Amino acid sequence: MRHSFISQKNHALLLIIDLQAGLEPVISDFGQAVNYTEKLINAAKALDIPYLFTEQNPTKLGKSSEQLLPFINGNNCYHKIHFSACQEAQFNQQLAGFNRKQIVVTGTESHVCVLQTCLDLIANGYQVFVVEDAIASRNEKHKELAIKQLLAAGAIITCTESVIFQWLEKAGTDQFRALLQLIK
Repeated sequence: MRHSFISQKNHALLLIIDLQAGLEPVISDFGQAVNYTEKLINAAKALDIPYLFTEQNPTKLGKSSEQLLPFINGNNCYHKIHFSACQEAQFNQQLAGFNRKQIVVTGTESHVCVLQTCLDLIANGYQVFVVEDAIASRNEKHKELAIKQLLAAGAIITCTESVIFQWLEKAGTDQFRALLQLIK
């Protein structure tokens, strides 16, 4: 049996919240969040872990970052108007359909859509892993406050590399060798 703070590939789903082109100019660490999210998506793809995108009011904020667009298809991107994706009925149904209890979260902004979505996920019985190096806000202090609140609410604060190694479970496999390139 594994500790509950370990994200397991058979129980995990990667949720990418609002990493949209319209936010890029105002968020200083946006590029870092996108780069780490791309690593997690590549790991998720290699390990058959589902992943979903949300886009907040895309008519105003634009589509997801150009770097992430190749990973979006017609079924894995949900447009929303609520700050919390969980306030959208169809999103909840789509998420439940994956039957995954661990939600690994990246995105923007840490103190708005990421925070509210994560708190609602926890309230709905999901185990939430917030990938600290893959979330961002316009103001670093706001990100820090969101992390404190999420930690107090029961979220697990982690980093990209920890998640990938947890999903891999062991060295010496073909998957490990392939994904090692993401970490180096």
